[in-house]
Amino acid sequence: MKIEIGESLLVSWLRHVKECQIVQTNWKASMKWELKNRDTLKALMQSSEKLFSDTYGYKIYKSTTSFEQLIKQAEIDVIGIAFGDDQYEIYAIDVAFHEAGLSYGSREETVGRVIKKCLRTAMCIYGYYGLIDGTIIFTTPKMNPAIVGDIKACMDNMHAVLKQVGLNYEIRIIANEDFSEKILEPVLSVLGDVADTGELFMRSLQLHQMFALKKPERVKPIKTSAALPATIEGSIIGLEEMKVGAIARKVLGQLLEEGQYVSVVEIEKLQTAEYSRQVFHLSYPLLQKAASSFDKVRYYALPLHIFGEDYFLCSQWLETHRPHLLNWLASHKA
Repeated sequence: MKIEIGESLLVSWLRHVKECQIVQTNWKASMKWELKNRDTLKALMQSSEKLFSDTYGYKIYKSTTSFEQLIKQAEIDVIGIAFGDDQYEIYAIDVAFHEAGLSYGSREETVGRVIKKCLRTAMCIYGYYGLIDGTIIFTTPKMNPAIVGDIKACMDNMHAVLKQVGLNYEIRIIANEDFSEKILEPVLSVLGDVADTGELFMRSLQLHQMFALKKPERVKPIKTSAALPATIEGSIIGLEEMKVGAIARKVLGQLLEEGQYVSVVEIEKLQTAEYSRQVFHLSYPLLQKAASSFDKVRYYALPLHIFGEDYFLCSQWLETHRPHLLNWLASHKA
């Protein structure tokens, strides 16, 4: 079976950064599946064809005249579903890796193809899953900035034509430096935590690290953690893509275990509810000694080894805690 390195990278991104419990590559619809919401899909194809033709001159569907035919041609590179408390998120991603830069022909042809891919993916999600919310991503590590600009100029139109038929999908274009910051760097930050031999992108990097660390004079090690900002207010590269709980487990946990960024005195403070509330706005102490008695339901199952002792890390993270957590990370790593 042909293995695409871009798809393997996105599998790791969905599993470990977006925390999707279900991830599938090379998604195609089965002929046995019932295609639902046909009237809406037909209206979406017709309205989007007219909008992009009249506004930009893009013939996004060309000779394809029916939405059934359009959907039969669809193949989504990677799909992931993340399940939470009484909710779920679906991600549908097309990834293109062309070393010389993405090109489907002319500038107009390339822009039209990307728009078609995004809208066709929306049709697949609604037609077969019946979902009106989700994230649709087209990503590539290298694309002409002028083409990226043309596609992003159409983003409002893509969202508008979806909303006309009641769909609330977020469409994202991640290319060039954004690809590195939002996809590659977050995956590198969890490199040491992944042991699944099926994730070939991660395994290839781990193989490289094995020899890079032994022979630093010949091969520079890959940086496995994103650079933190010089100021607390700055954004931490890549971490905005990670869920706050993942940042706590994988980034904060590693920093605490390394020991060089935090003192013994602060570790003592982080075991108090007052200090944890003051710093992180948590309702529970950030750390609990493994030997102590506490409500383990509020803490992650795997302990951290800090200054020779085992501690459990609080698991009660909400999005409202994100800025406080990032501030602490930035101030300690700066």
